[in-house]
Amino acid sequence: MEFRQRIVTACLWLAVAGVIATTVDVGIPTTAADAVRVLVVALAVFLAGVYAFDPKGIVSRKPF
Repeated sequence: MEFRQRIVTACLWLAVAGVIATTVDVGIPTTAADAVRVLVVALAVFLAGVYAFDPKGIVSRKPF
């Protein structure tokens, strides 16, 4: 992946995290649905970081 494509993808993942974060209540999650939302936000932020910083060339490597 080129640098520009990685940055666009990272921004999209951050947008997903932002949209889902608006549905999470402030405080400790009390239901399973709230816990899943928090995990999805954390996963989206993690994926944005992977696409933005490309550690060890994971994204830019072409294995196929």
